[in-house]
Amino acid sequence: MKQSDSQLHLRYIDKKHHIHPFTHHEDLHAQGTHIIESAQGIYVTDDQGRTLLDGLAGLWCVNVGYGRKEIAEAVYQQMRKIAYYPSFFNSTTEPTIQLAERVTKYAPEAITHVFFSNSGSEANETALKLIRAYHKLKGNSEKYKILTLNHSYHGVLLATTSMTQLPTCQTPFDLPLPGFVKVPGPYAYGANTTLTAVEYGHWCIQETERIIAKEGPASIAALFVEPVQGAGGVIVPPEGYLAALRQLCRDHKILFVADEVITGFGRLGDWFASNLWNLDPDLMTTAKGITSGYIPLGATLVRDEIAETLTQGGYYLAHGSTYSGHPTACAAGLANLDILEKEKLIPRTRNKTGPYFQSKLREFAEHPAVGEVRGHGLIGALELLPKGGREKLNSKTPLGPKAAKLAREEGLIARGIRDILALSPPLIITEAEIDQVFLFVGKTLDRLWD
Repeated sequence: MKQSDSQLHLRYIDKKHHIHPFTHHEDLHAQGTHIIESAQGIYVTDDQGRTLLDGLAGLWCVNVGYGRKEIAEAVYQQMRKIAYYPSFFNSTTEPTIQLAERVTKYAPEAITHVFFSNSGSEANETALKLIRAYHKLKGNSEKYKILTLNHSYHGVLLATTSMTQLPTCQTPFDLPLPGFVKVPGPYAYGANTTLTAVEYGHWCIQETERIIAKEGPASIAALFVEPVQGAGGVIVPPEGYLAALRQLCRDHKILFVADEVITGFGRLGDWFASNLWNLDPDLMTTAKGITSGYIPLGATLVRDEIAETLTQGGYYLAHGSTYSGHPTACAAGLANLDILEKEKLIPRTRNKTGPYFQSKLREFAEHPAVGEVRGHGLIGALELLPKGGREKLNSKTPLGPKAAKLAREEGLIARGIRDILALSPPLIITEAEIDQVFLFVGKTLDRLWD
């Protein structure tokens, strides 16, 4: 479709002034920026007038779908009343207090404290600092090392990138920093092992215990884990793995942090994966689904004993940002949680749309372009294969981005990760719309092999 002068000018301005996150800019501007103009429900419309089914919920986050007037009205009313006031210096605002209580209502019983931030990266950075402060107050300053899993994603600040075990995130910035230790994640397909997924999970636990012994348990502060690894490739843990990992942390007095930035607020069919799989974390981090992406907001949830140590330790807690607990963001969060509850989107995901999504996803297990299918609730992934099988895969020309481009041409937004096509639609999706998602996926896979 021919672009108007105003559209061409927007792309010119974008190229001249805008540095995009997670983007290869030479490729971007050779193709032209894809500009989204509007959205409603599970669909977005671009500036060419093309409507696309958003199979990724923005960036794993628009759980209640686009165009929710309830959230817009809550934001409007809050901005009229008081758009902003800090939570610094013994002050805060009403929606901030209410959201803190509301979020802990859904969390494991031992977690009743919340520190608000602006994103998942900041939620994890906050967790890191609170952990260091906690160990210092307990007289254990030698506990500073952080364990994270291979293929994990925990953010893009200096410390959180050091936890993110993806070379594309670390290598350009000469990271990780010292003190961040990688342990194997339960990605049996990626390891190309002859072991079953459960057997490989057992091996990962044994190897993690070996690494803990090598580093010295007395030096290890915490282990961070995504219950389902998202940006690393939608890696779903095999049965027994997370429970064993949690017990390993208990045995060695290592704090266990559940990074629920993607899995929180319904994605897996429960408010948190920590409830679903009885993880009993010491800290939890979340963002994304807390407001369904309508306004930036992150949260670090803290176990009572840790919170009490921090708040009663005699220290001035000099951590936070200007917008920590921003009242307008918290008002959006409250309205978003109201929708999740009122429309029963989480039990619906658990009992109806999640199982249906997984059944349709698994219909592609025998497709010649698919090496493995995995997922849980409303998140899933297909490992892609070229003609000739796995031995013909080429890391210089990965299939994931190619498949995502083809899917978009068909009318579906999905994410390409290495040789993976990932999906994570809004929780409001219907069974008929799930059928549409996988109609597009089928066409994409067939074209991938043309």
